[in-house]
Amino acid sequence: MKNAISIDGIAKGFQQKKVIQPLSLNIEKGGVFGLLGPSGCGKTTLIKMIVGLINPDAGKVTVLDHEVPNEALLMDVGYMAQSDALYTELTGAENLEFFAKLYRFSKKERRERIQYAAEIVQLTNDLNVRVAHYSGGMKRRLSLAVALIQNPEILILDEPTVGIDPVLKQSIWQELERLSNEDDKTIIITTHVMDEAERCDKLAMLREGEIIAAGTPAALKTQFAAETLDDVFLRIGGGLK
Repeated sequence: MKNAISIDGIAKGFQQKKVIQPLSLNIEKGGVFGLLGPSGCGKTTLIKMIVGLINPDAGKVTVLDHEVPNEALLMDVGYMAQSDALYTELTGAENLEFFAKLYRFSKKERRERIQYAAEIVQLTNDLNVRVAHYSGGMKRRLSLAVALIQNPEILILDEPTVGIDPVLKQSIWQELERLSNEDDKTIIITTHVMDEAERCDKLAMLREGEIIAAGTPAALKTQFAAETLDDVFLRIGGGLK
């Protein structure tokens, strides 16, 4: 199967501290790929290099056959950051309209995409409320809607369900699985939550900027003779915090 993302020997440090040790990773097209690890292990830094927000000190990242960063990937990659990048003085609808216009949709397409994204995150009834009045969970949901707005081939989500209630979290995961299975989207998600990691098709476990194990959840548990992914981390010697 062709790779959606190829990471070749990338490394990154900040203020003389190595955040990402030299690592390589291939992520195939289609399916949900999880980056699992404790806070501070380098997940967000790795994600930012994949989307081209920061440059690696060494190595290269290729996304859909384009070396990152590349403007040609604008329509093909949806990104939800760990911190919400929203215009709080605008309403939810105005935020979605603003981002939809960036992708040069027709008025009809914008309306359809906004309706779809709002329904997925259950914000339809709150679109006319200023984002300044949204709760933290509502802002996370709006950020996810923004990432979905352009119907990207690759969806990259950094801790997308933090602060979201269990019922909505289940609904969002069902849609992510539908997108990967029915629409053949490639979805990359960072998490430190084991029940989410279990739902991923494949995983890479990170600790201190290194990939310490990779494979399907079932294969990892078999490889390390473990009943749970928590046990896998403990067997490797890097329990989650």
